[in-house]
Amino acid sequence: MDISDAVQTFTALGHPGRLGVFRLLLRHAPHGVRPTEMAQSMGLKPNTLSHHLADLEQAGLIRSERQGRSLFYSVDLVRTSAVLAYLAQDCGRGRPDLALPFLSILEHDMAQPYNVLFICSGNSARSIFAEAILNSVDGARFKAWSAGTTPGSKLNPFAVEVLDRQGLDTSGLRAKHISEFEREGAPQMDFVFTVCDAAASEDCAPWAGQPISAHWGVADPVKAMGNDAEKALAFARAFAELHRRIIAFAALPLDQLDRVALQRSIDQIAQLQT
Repeated sequence: MDISDAVQTFTALGHPGRLGVFRLLLRHAPHGVRPTEMAQSMGLKPNTLSHHLADLEQAGLIRSERQGRSLFYSVDLVRTSAVLAYLAQDCGRGRPDLALPFLSILEHDMAQPYNVLFICSGNSARSIFAEAILNSVDGARFKAWSAGTTPGSKLNPFAVEVLDRQGLDTSGLRAKHISEFEREGAPQMDFVFTVCDAAASEDCAPWAGQPISAHWGVADPVKAMGNDAEKALAFARAFAELHRRIIAFAALPLDQLDRVALQRSIDQIAQLQT
């Protein structure tokens, strides 16, 4: 990246609206997001969002792809990586202390379990599924929690039914607000996963300790239509999708992968379907 490219990039990001759109898309990376979903999440008028997207795409920071009738926008990770490399290598003259936090092995006391937080909006089904699954798969190696950005007061009864049918303990599960894990004294997370698009779009503060994060979007079974049998099937599918991903995650050699390789592996897991 030369200085003219860098100026174009920083100019594009030098507006709060465009920076907000870029940050939202990064929280969904490497997946794309529809403009209607972005506008709704950010409270932007469609024409305003359209201008922001055009400026970011012209700067090469994002790209668009049509899938059927829908247009999806996603961050260009290669270009974004080049921007960070420019800051570290050109502006920073290759100082290793600028890049080291992003390239090192995930720092962790192997005598303690990895702390993992799953986030969705209501914390009544999908994130609850993930918490229960990971704790049952390898409770000695992982300690899983879940939280919601706008949690309800109780778990969804269809979700509880699925967990009971799978033989998973539900006695300690409850809907929790994400703020429980942001306050002083809360456990420091090694991994943070969002499992619904609404939670991924939330503009949350950075997590302490630089945990590895990813978006594992799963369709919301609460929105399923039909009779009780059809609704129960939607919850069972969400459980199965998360179960497959969590089994793959638990099998990763976490102590052997640097942060870049680990991030790529976790992003690939997000593509696993039932």
